[in-house]
Amino acid sequence: MFRKLLIANRGEIAVRIVRACAEMDIRSVAVYTEPDRFSLHVKRADEAHFIGEDPLAGYLDARRLVDLARETGCDAIHPGYGFLSENSEFARICETAGIAFVGPTSDVIARMGDKTEARAAMKAAGVPVTPGSAGNLADVEEALSVAEKIGYPVMLKATSGGGGRGIRRCDDAHQLGQAWGRVISEATKAFGSAAVFLERCVVDPLHIEVQILADNHDNVIHLFERDCSIQRRNQKLIEIAPSPQLTPEQRSYVGEMAVRAARAVGYRNAGTVEFLVKGNEIYFMEMNTRVQVEHTISEAITGVDIVREQIRIAWGHKLSFRQEDIRHHGYAIQFRINAEDPKNDFLPSFGRITRYYAPGGPGVRTDTAIYTGYTIPPYFDSMCLKLIVWGLTWEEVINRGSRALNDMRLQGIKTTAPYYQEILKHPDFRNAHFDTGFVAAHPELTQYSVKRLPEQTALAIAAAIAAHAGL
Repeated sequence: MFRKLLIANRGEIAVRIVRACAEMDIRSVAVYTEPDRFSLHVKRADEAHFIGEDPLAGYLDARRLVDLARETGCDAIHPGYGFLSENSEFARICETAGIAFVGPTSDVIARMGDKTEARAAMKAAGVPVTPGSAGNLADVEEALSVAEKIGYPVMLKATSGGGGRGIRRCDDAHQLGQAWGRVISEATKAFGSAAVFLERCVVDPLHIEVQILADNHDNVIHLFERDCSIQRRNQKLIEIAPSPQLTPEQRSYVGEMAVRAARAVGYRNAGTVEFLVKGNEIYFMEMNTRVQVEHTISEAITGVDIVREQIRIAWGHKLSFRQEDIRHHGYAIQFRINAEDPKNDFLPSFGRITRYYAPGGPGVRTDTAIYTGYTIPPYFDSMCLKLIVWGLTWEEVINRGSRALNDMRLQGIKTTAPYYQEILKHPDFRNAHFDTGFVAAHPELTQYSVKRLPEQTALAIAAAIAAHAGL
C-alpha cells in the first residue's frame, strides 16, 4: 500500500481523507494557504505544508502540488472534490511524475469533463440522454435554431461547467438570446472555456445520481442511488439515499445504466453518474469524476468505505466487493449546513464560531472541519458542516434528522440548519413527494421563527459546552 499521501484539498473532505489514511496506516500530508493556517485538516494530518498567502492560488497550482508531493516523499495524491479534482491536466502531471492520482485517468476526466463528448459517449453506449445540440454551439443563431427544433424550455450549459455554474434555463427565444452572453461570460471566467451546448429542460424532475466504483481489473459496481432533488439554484442542500421515490424497477435500471456508462468510457475509481427522472422518462445528465460531497449517505446505507476503496483502487487492488455483495439497508439523509442566512436570501454568514457542539446518538454522523473558536474565512464554499443521519425507515430517518438538527449548537454565525427543520416538517417532504422545484415552490419555509431557550438554560448549556471543549 502507499506509504504517504498528499491531500490536495482543505476543509472537511481533507479531514475525511486524513481519517481514511490513519486507518490504512498511510501517512497523510496536508497543504494550506494563509486563511487555513488554523484549520482542522492542518491539525489532524501527520504533516502540513504552507502553500502561499493567497487563499486560492496554492490549491489551484497543479505543478506546485505535485512537486511538493515528490519533495515530501508522497507516492499518491488525493484531490478530494472541487479545486483540481476534475482537472485532467492535474491528473496528467501526476501520471507523468509517477505519483498515483486517486481518481480516474486524465483521459477519462477530459472526456467526461466535456459535456458534449460525454453525451456522445453515452448515446453510443445506449444510455438515454436528453434531446439537445449534437455538439458545441457556434453562435446564438444556431442555439435558437436547435431550441426551435427540440422545444422550449431549454437549458443553456457550459460544456466544461459544473457545480451549478454556467447554466441558464430559457423559456423562450427572447430569454435564450439574453442568456447567451451571460453564460458565455460565466463559462469563460469559471472554466476557461466559452464552449456551450443546449438540451431540453426537463421541468421539475427528480435529480438522481448513482455512486459507482470501478477497479483496474474490469470490475464495476454501483452502490445504489442518491436523491438530490432538494436544491436551490442548482446547488444541492439535502441528499437522500436511497431515493424514497423510485420504484424497484427504476432503481435497478439507473444502477445498470450507471455501470454501463462507466464501462463505456473505461472508468476507474469512484465516480457518480447523474440522471434526471420525470415519471417513466430517465435521462443521463453528467458524470462526476471524483468523490462527491454526499458520498457519506451511500456509505451509511451500504457499509462501504468509499474513500478507502478509492485509495485501494489507486494502488491497484481489486474491489473489496462484488455487486451481489452490496445491499442497501434503511435510509440516510445528509444536510449541508451552510454558513448562510436563509431569512436574508441565503446571504453568506462568515465569521467566528463562538460555540459548536456536534449532535450524536444512534445513526448520527458529522463530517466537518470546524470547532469552537474557528473563524470561517470568506474565500471558500459556505458549507461548514455535513450532518448525516440514518434510520431503518423513512419516518425514522426524518425524525432522527429533526432531533439531530435540534441537538446541534452552532453559534456565532447564521446557518441553514433551522431552514432544514422547516423542510422536514413539510407534509410533501414527509410523504416523499418532492422534486427539484420544491425549494422554489415553498419560499414561505424561510420565514421560520427561531426558538430561544430561557436564559438560565442557555447559560448552563454554554457552560457545559465550554467545559467539554476544555477537556
